[in-house]
Amino acid sequence: MSSSFNSTFRSLNGYNYRVWASGAIVSNIGTWMQRTAQDWIVLTQLTHNNATAVGIVMALQFGPQVALLPVTGWAADHFDKRKLLIATQASMGTLALGLGLLTVFGLVQLWHVYCFAFALGCVTAFDSPARQSFVSELVDEADLSNAVALNSTSFNAARMIGPAIAGVLIASVGSGVVFLINAASFAAVLCSLNCLRINELRHRDKLPGKKARLADGFRYIGKRPDIKAILLMVFLIGTFGLNFPIFISTMTVTVFHVGASKFGLLTSMMAIGSVTGALLSARRDKPRVAFLFAGTAMFGTALAASSLMPNYFLFGITLMLVGVAAQTFNTTAIGAVQLATEPSVRGRVMAIFLAVAQGGTPIGAPIVGWVADHYGPRTALLVGALAGIFAAAVWLSFLITHRNLRMQMADGRPKFSFDETQAIAAQEL
Repeated sequence: MSSSFNSTFRSLNGYNYRVWASGAIVSNIGTWMQRTAQDWIVLTQLTHNNATAVGIVMALQFGPQVALLPVTGWAADHFDKRKLLIATQASMGTLALGLGLLTVFGLVQLWHVYCFAFALGCVTAFDSPARQSFVSELVDEADLSNAVALNSTSFNAARMIGPAIAGVLIASVGSGVVFLINAASFAAVLCSLNCLRINELRHRDKLPGKKARLADGFRYIGKRPDIKAILLMVFLIGTFGLNFPIFISTMTVTVFHVGASKFGLLTSMMAIGSVTGALLSARRDKPRVAFLFAGTAMFGTALAASSLMPNYFLFGITLMLVGVAAQTFNTTAIGAVQLATEPSVRGRVMAIFLAVAQGGTPIGAPIVGWVADHYGPRTALLVGALAGIFAAAVWLSFLITHRNLRMQMADGRPKFSFDETQAIAAQEL
């Protein structure tokens, strides 16, 4: 048991990763508290249960990932990641403070939320690729997959804790206080970034500025059918499947007719599954091919099942399964792409990855919100379920085309195998 525990959390043996993780968990809790409060005030206070408005907020918040892609990946590869993260995290805290003050003083309007969401999206566009690729400077290459999985565990543990706290605070003291708490939480991650042992960071030589072009990242991906397949899967899941603020808020308000605390609890229930999926991923030495297919197939199936649940409790149970599936796929995809990519272009490839993962939201969120408004939340959930099924089909097609996937009958049961000698990546998955 002790050996299994040590294997799962082995990245925490390093001082720098341990310090980074301790600050990140506090900040992540605050971030999830704000997301919960933001969705709630848009749906119930600034509109009359308008899911399309929630979709617009999501579109504005994630759209800059695509719009700023030409510079965000370059910045992650060209600048000192630690200093870049200090700037982005401080900016995000300032934005949370501004929205919190407007809300506390009763001045907030829907267009304010739109503006703050867009500004946050612009800052996050620089923050995300730097943060994802910064992990490679905190741990050895052998522990990179584990560190990615533990990052996901932290993020989803915060998703489990933050919304539950936010739901209680919204009901008792209001959304504005939640935004202010999130602003304060950024002090933790800023402190951790300043406490790192800089001489122990695993810096790599940077390419000359004129050579560090985003086009190099696209050209690199163009030669990699494995990464292209993963990016298409990520696009399908991210665009139509990961619209949980819409799914959960509309089911809470218009189907089950419960309040803010129950809304927060549903998000936390899904996060229990996400934490489980992330911890299971952390135990594996490296990402596995099978989990990309299994994660997406399970995601589509579980989301379809959740659309049929007759009551609040059963809906929450199926959300746990959705969380396990989504996190299994997400962690495997991130780890696979990072390990498969040459260090010299990793920042740009991760920027493209994140732009695909979150940049589809401006397309999918308004569509899913419109479906929820006109055909009901259960139909919107089915849209996400179909995305999971199509993503599974994409990876299955890749295995057939590039890995010679075969099916044989053994003892009356189908048995699948594929050619292990064909490397998917520089380091075999």
